[in-house]
Amino acid sequence: MAAVNHQQIRADFDRDSIVVYQAYAAAIAEPALRAGTFVAPFSRRRMTWIKPSFLWLMERSGWATKSNQEHILAVRISRRGWEEALGQAVLTSWDRSVHDTPDTWEAAFAKAKVHVQWDPERSLRGAKLQHRSIQVGISRHLIDTFVDEWIVGLEDYTTRAKKIRRLLQEGKTDAAARQLPRERVYPLDAAISERLGMMR
Repeated sequence: MAAVNHQQIRADFDRDSIVVYQAYAAAIAEPALRAGTFVAPFSRRRMTWIKPSFLWLMERSGWATKSNQEHILAVRISRRGWEEALGQAVLTSWDRSVHDTPDTWEAAFAKAKVHVQWDPERSLRGAKLQHRSIQVGISRHLIDTFVDEWIVGLEDYTTRAKKIRRLLQEGKTDAAARQLPRERVYPLDAAISERLGMMR
């Protein structure tokens, strides 16, 4: 099996769009699904985090069982918007391969509209893997653009998540794996990859 890069973006995407995942309570998820984008009581005054890794969100949300994370949304956004976000992102911690000094990183982070952090990717059973998965925070300074311009549509993946969890509980790992979204390496130009600390 080929080695996996320590940090890479794997996602369900097509020519024009990419799927990212979020988990919400019914009060936010249900109106959003009806509207095809986020509406009140979704807050445009706080950062929202989007994740292209389905399994990372499943671990975080307990497969849609944790409080206020009972609904799994597949948020399809334009690739133009995704790459616009990544093109202005700043890592949430200093990385010497990206910023010369902690001070230069801190200055960039203080004014960043997009935050990025890398967390261990998860296996189907929730184990931490050696490679990392990206999490992208869209700040309140950019969230109107995210909601009004980048979102192509929303889909409810809650039933899918619960089905996969049930199959795992029944020991049907192969059947569970077949239900996962198809994620593959997302291509990025060198400038964005370097900005995200992916060029080590």
